[in-house]
Amino acid sequence: MASTTYDYDVVFRNARIIDGTGRPSQVGDVALAGDRITAVGAAVSGNAGRVLDIRGHALAPGFIDAHTHDDRVVIDRPDMIEKISQGVTTVVTGNCGISLAPVQFSSEPPAPMNLLGGPESYAFPTMASYAAAVKSSPPAVNVVALIGHSALRLLLMEDVGRSANGDEIAAMRAKLAQCLEEGASGFSTGLYYAPNEAADEREVAAVASAAAGQGGTYATHMRNEGDDVNSSIEEAVNTAKQAGLPLVISHHKCTGPQNWGRSSETLAQIAEARLRQSAHVDVYPYTAGSTVLRESEVSGDTRILVTWSHSHPEMSGRDLADIANQWGMTRKAAARALSPAGAIYFQMDEADIRRIMSAEFAMIGSDGLPHDAHPHPRLWGTFPRVIGRYARDLGLFSIEAAVRKMSGLPAQVFGLSDRGRIAVGYAADLVVFDPAAIIDRATYENPIRQSIGIHSVYVNGVEAFSDGASRSRAGRLLKGRHFS
Repeated sequence: MASTTYDYDVVFRNARIIDGTGRPSQVGDVALAGDRITAVGAAVSGNAGRVLDIRGHALAPGFIDAHTHDDRVVIDRPDMIEKISQGVTTVVTGNCGISLAPVQFSSEPPAPMNLLGGPESYAFPTMASYAAAVKSSPPAVNVVALIGHSALRLLLMEDVGRSANGDEIAAMRAKLAQCLEEGASGFSTGLYYAPNEAADEREVAAVASAAAGQGGTYATHMRNEGDDVNSSIEEAVNTAKQAGLPLVISHHKCTGPQNWGRSSETLAQIAEARLRQSAHVDVYPYTAGSTVLRESEVSGDTRILVTWSHSHPEMSGRDLADIANQWGMTRKAAARALSPAGAIYFQMDEADIRRIMSAEFAMIGSDGLPHDAHPHPRLWGTFPRVIGRYARDLGLFSIEAAVRKMSGLPAQVFGLSDRGRIAVGYAADLVVFDPAAIIDRATYENPIRQSIGIHSVYVNGVEAFSDGASRSRAGRLLKGRHFS
């Protein structure tokens, strides 16, 4: 008997198509062949190996997590259940100046590099070796890799407590250019952190400019997100302009009660800069951030939850104030005793978060820390939370606008020219979800919980998630190129 020849591998029928552009959704069919979308219409004709009637469900481009620290977890736990279960099909790694390549450590990495693991995690002296590791054991999601300034400084400078000299800048430029040639998509800084904070605007712009000729992107964890947030935005804007790169301000926020409400002025400042250059922000839908535990950030006006501690691992998931009371010491002294450690800082205002998320130039990024023993719930819940809570339940923006913030917009910003949209010829990265049911379930108390309402996820045309479980791993390292 002759085998059947199919026009398509998969056809989704009667889908509520949310195409990633922000336009109103329409009901119709979408067909896939191989790793591409090959037909979109009111009623796609032709036969298929698999026909799925998803009436009542939405079909959207796979979500792009614009800000992650998934550099190592895509290798160690390639099923990526915490992301694929949210509908995420692409993660942007190497943020905040922290990247696995091209640095190695013989002893415990300094903070914040230790957010990605111990010295054994840093096994990639080149971007090419990291790319080979991703290719040899493909993760469930695609990877877009940035190269961190802290990684370059720790590799090429004997003393990171000062600004780089001319020779060191030249060495970092050459290494960054090599990484970009080997598959990286841009450059990031973490000017808030010790290995990076001594870098002045001159140094950052000079190093970053090595990415300009290769279509790279500049993402920055700014120097300050509190009292000096405006001057930090000015520095970020000027640096990106000098470097000739599009700017992404990472996890934009206004920290500390004294700064709550200032997002009105920061967003206006960024909008004004956008009249002259490309500038965007990423944001997560929570009023708490998470990073290393720093004594300098311990004060009496905000709650701090410990996420991990090398010296006292039994304290993960506990409030710093409770630990200090138990030990009979100040919170600062307790932070010293716990370090090296990580923490969740409850330091933002809900109104600011909603205002930033609503900006038309705001993308969604989880900023989750997958190696934390007691992670921030954003690791498991960010994307369903934006759609379910903020779009559907609160009406902050439409579901179509929410999907654009997590698909079409980040694809544009990071130069992924064939991702982020449902259109013929685009990559078959897709998520099927129930608009009436989708919601996050991860909490600060119980952060490792799958969201609900995600029906299935496809990565490069292959079903990667359904019925609450990872199904396959078809992810790739993607090379983003930004074209002005």
